[in-house]
Amino acid sequence: MAGHIQDRWYKTEIGPNGKPHRIKSERHGTGMRYRARFIGPDGTEKSKSFRDKQKRLAEKWLSNIEADMSRGQYIDPAAGRITFKEYGEKWLASQTTDATTRTSVEVQIRKHAFPYLGTRPMDSFRPEHIRDWLSELEQVLPASSYRRVIFASVSAVLAAAVDDELLARNPCKARTVRAPALVAPRVRPWTPQRLLAVRAALPKRYQAMADVGGGLGLRQGEIFGLPDDPDDFRGEWLRVANQVKVANGRLVFGPPKRGKERDVPLPRHVAQALREHREEFPPVDVTLPWLKPDGPLVTRRLLFSLPGGGAVRRTDFNTRVWKAALVQAGVIPEPRKGERHQAAREHGMHALRHFYASVLLDAGENIKALSTYLGHGDPGFTLRVYTHLMPSSHERTLRALDEVYRAAGATADGPQTAQEG
Repeated sequence: MAGHIQDRWYKTEIGPNGKPHRIKSERHGTGMRYRARFIGPDGTEKSKSFRDKQKRLAEKWLSNIEADMSRGQYIDPAAGRITFKEYGEKWLASQTTDATTRTSVEVQIRKHAFPYLGTRPMDSFRPEHIRDWLSELEQVLPASSYRRVIFASVSAVLAAAVDDELLARNPCKARTVRAPALVAPRVRPWTPQRLLAVRAALPKRYQAMADVGGGLGLRQGEIFGLPDDPDDFRGEWLRVANQVKVANGRLVFGPPKRGKERDVPLPRHVAQALREHREEFPPVDVTLPWLKPDGPLVTRRLLFSLPGGGAVRRTDFNTRVWKAALVQAGVIPEPRKGERHQAAREHGMHALRHFYASVLLDAGENIKALSTYLGHGDPGFTLRVYTHLMPSSHERTLRALDEVYRAAGATADGPQTAQEG
């Protein structure tokens, strides 16, 4: 057995006869009786105290320590007592992903993990604790997709704790723990009439945004960060290489999502709308940090800007401009006096991208090309999101097969059998 167990209620003294014998110590009958002690891999002494009549429990604890050391699964007892919140704070501070992603993950952890799991010591985590947490999370967050994102963030924290030897294994990876289901949202694209109604309801300086979203499929941040075109938007392609986003509460420039720059086809109608927009609202130079608030300053000549100059901020635009246009177009009801607009996630500016995708799919564009134009990292994701928008695919299949049979000289009894050569 690794280490030894000290009985602190007794001590050994040498008697008059020169032989050792046990006598009661000054702390006999008070406090923890047994102290299990051993030397850890780092060369320092470790210990844990146990109550009276728990000597066997102390022996079992030392045996487990010895077994963990032999398997390479030893966890420092003191380090393992760090709580999830204490370790999570350090983990958040050490992240090196882009500022927007860090902000999003921080909100997930602080709002939906710390209140439930924050006080639990790291070495005490078991699969049952994750199952209980997921059950409680389901009560406050019906959206499975968002719960899945939060679960992944918590799992990342616990995986790091395993690497840092604070936890033997990640309870999120247990067979009995089920991650929230991956449910692709069923997109219901806008009709052309709705898009045009919302466009008309927007202030004139922002109307061309609807053309860019619905005609090019750009994300909101990419629309806000769209630079002026020195060639006057007369080419057949438009380069998407910039966006305006929020990092730690401040506007910054950055590349498109996942750093994926791309080229998208530029329809003549959209190009004309952009030329007319720039004539009435000349582009302005905007200087913002790159990627993070303390990043290097970068200047872009933006096509869309605030009336007084400066980049458009997502939250302000959505609340004061976009939702007001949705009300005027009859998409959402007008709020009562003193109340906020109705939550309308499915009718955010992302609806313009869905409209773009639906038009291309209806026209027969393939998923791989659409995925490239949208800037998705995986065509499979594009297919999962938009496959239900391809209602005419079975009709094309029927027409294609009918044509094959017709060309082969099909009879009332079926197609003629091809002759072997």
